[in-house]
Amino acid sequence: MNRFYRIEGLPEALYFSLLADTFEKLERITARTQMLLYLVELFKKTPPSIIDKVVYILQGKLWPDWKGLPELGVGEKLLIKAASMATHVSEHHMENLAKRVGDIGRAIELVKMEKKKASSSAIGLLAFMKTPTKTGGLTVEKVYNTLTRVAMAQGEGSRDIKLKLLAGLLAEAEPREAKYIARFVEGRLRLGIGDATIMEALAIVFAGSAAMRSVVERAYNMRADLGMIAKMAAEKGIEALKGVKPEVGIPLRPMLAERLSDPEEILRKLGGNALVEYKYDGERAQIHKKGDRIWIFSRRMENITHMYPDVVKMAIDGLKAVEAIVEGEIVAIDPETGELRPFQVLMRRRRKHDIHSAMEEIPVAVYLFDAIYVDGEDLTLKPLPYRHEKLKEITKESDNWRLAKGIIATKPEELERFFLEAVEAGAEGVMAKAMHDMSIYQAGSRGWLWIKYKRDYKSEMSDTVDLVVIGAFYGKGRRGGKYGTLLMAAYDPETDTFKSVCKVGSGFTDEDLDKLQDMLSPYKRASKPARVESNLKPDVWIEPVLVAEIIGAELTLSPVHTCCFNWASKGAGISIRFPRFIRWRPDKSPEDATTTKELYEMYKRQLRRIAE
Repeated sequence: MNRFYRIEGLPEALYFSLLADTFEKLERITARTQMLLYLVELFKKTPPSIIDKVVYILQGKLWPDWKGLPELGVGEKLLIKAASMATHVSEHHMENLAKRVGDIGRAIELVKMEKKKASSSAIGLLAFMKTPTKTGGLTVEKVYNTLTRVAMAQGEGSRDIKLKLLAGLLAEAEPREAKYIARFVEGRLRLGIGDATIMEALAIVFAGSAAMRSVVERAYNMRADLGMIAKMAAEKGIEALKGVKPEVGIPLRPMLAERLSDPEEILRKLGGNALVEYKYDGERAQIHKKGDRIWIFSRRMENITHMYPDVVKMAIDGLKAVEAIVEGEIVAIDPETGELRPFQVLMRRRRKHDIHSAMEEIPVAVYLFDAIYVDGEDLTLKPLPYRHEKLKEITKESDNWRLAKGIIATKPEELERFFLEAVEAGAEGVMAKAMHDMSIYQAGSRGWLWIKYKRDYKSEMSDTVDLVVIGAFYGKGRRGGKYGTLLMAAYDPETDTFKSVCKVGSGFTDEDLDKLQDMLSPYKRASKPARVESNLKPDVWIEPVLVAEIIGAELTLSPVHTCCFNWASKGAGISIRFPRFIRWRPDKSPEDATTTKELYEMYKRQLRRIAE
C-alpha cells in the first residue's frame, strides 16, 4: 500500500502508520546498516513539505532545543488519564497494565487491540492485521500539529487542554500508532538513531551517496537544525546545502579540541607556534547579537539566554557590531575578590529560580575567544588570526567582559610556563590553537587545530575524560538497594555508537549516590540500547544521555571492554584502571564525550612515556 498521497487543496501528506512501521522495525534491530536502510526507505516516501517534522520526531523532539520553546509538559499521570479517556478503561486498570508491561505505550496498544478484536469478525481482524492503516488515517502532520498544540498550552486551564488534545489523538490512532505517540510524549521512543545516521540517510536519498554526508553535516554544523537542513535538501537539492552560512539567532555546532599533555608535541602538531589561551572552568557560550537583541546558547546549543540577564547586558554594551556571533566562557567569580570560581559554583546558579538573587550571589565574567560572524561576514573559513583581529575590533572590554587571556607561544617552555600560570589563576589549563592559513573554524568537528592541555596532578593519567553512562549495577553493603557502580562508554563517531570503557564506583559522595536512582530513572531500558556496544551486562541498561568527567590511574588493555577493540592488541579493547568520578557534565551532550580515537591516542602517548 502506498502511504504517500495528496489531499485535495492541501500539500502532500504522509500517514503516521509509515512512521509506526519504521519505528517497529528499528526497535527490532541493532545493526546500523539495517537502520540506515530503513531510514532511507522512510525519507524516500516522505514529502518534502513535512520531512522536517519527520526528522524532529526521529530525534524525539518537536523542534530544536535552541528555540527555547515549551516542552510537552505531560507527566505520567496525565498521560495515563488521557489513555484512559481514549480507550474507555479505568485509570487504575491502565496504570496497573502499564506497570506490568513496563511501558504506557505498550499498555495503550494492548487495550486498543483488545477492543479492536472484540468489535471485529475473524475475517475483519485478519484484514486489520495485514493492513496497518486505512484511508483517511492519521497523518504525520496532524500528529505533529496536535502535539505542538499540547506543548503550547500554557497557564490556567492548560492541563485540561493538554488532556483533551492528547486523549483525542490517542483515540483516533490505531493501536500501534498510539503506542509510539505515547512513547514520544514520554520521551522514550527507544529508536537508537543518532544524528549521524540521519545525516547519512539524507545524503543517500538527496545526493545519491553516503559519501555526501559531509555536505549535510557541514550545513548542520552551520545551523543546528537538522529538520531545517533536511527540508532544504529535499526542496532545493544537495547543492543548496553547500551555500549554508551562519545565521544570527541559530546556533552553530561548536568547534571541538583534541588533547595532549606534552608542550613540545602540542607545538609540533600546530605548526611551531600557537595562540595559547586560558581554558576557563566555566560554561562555554555562543553569543549572538542582532541590534539590541541577544541570544546565548550553551555548548549543547540550548537557549540559556534567560539564565544570564547580566551577560545579555554585557553583550549589548560590549559588542560594537550590529550583528555578530562570538564565543566565550561564562565563569563564576568571587564577588569580593574577583577571583575565578569552579564550574560547580556556576551550576548552582543554574538551579536557582530567582535569577536576580542568583546574579548577586554568583556574579559572572565573560572571556571571549572567537568570532564566527560579524556584520554579514562569515568568518568560519577565515584563519584564526583574522578571526581574532575581528574579535578585538568589535569588543569593548570592561571588568567582566573581556578577551580570554593569551599569549603567542613558539617554545615548549613558554607554553608550559603559561599553563602553570593559568592553573594558578584558577583555570583548568590552556587551549593551544593553530595560527596557520588553514586554521579555520571547524564547526562541530574535532581536529588538530585546537588542543587542550590540562592535567590532574593526583593521577598518572594525563587528563580527565568525559564518558557516557550506559548501565548501572546495584551496590552492596552500605550501598545495598541503590546503584553503586556505573558502566561508562566513549563515543565512536564513525559508527555513531557508544563503546564501553570502564565501571566506575569511586568518587561519588553519599549525596551523589542518593540522587542516582532518580537521575537515571528516565533513561532506564529493559534491553541494551541500540547505539550501545558492550560485552558486559549491567543490572540496568541506561540510554546514553548523561555525561560524567572521569579520571583514572592509567589506560590499560581489556579483553572485556569494546572501546578500541582490536586497535592496540588483537582481542582486547582499552579500559581505565582505577577510574574515579569527578563531576557530572550537564553542559555536554553524549556526542561531545571523549571519542574512542582520543582514548587510543592517549593510550599510545602513555606507552611512549613508559618507553622513555
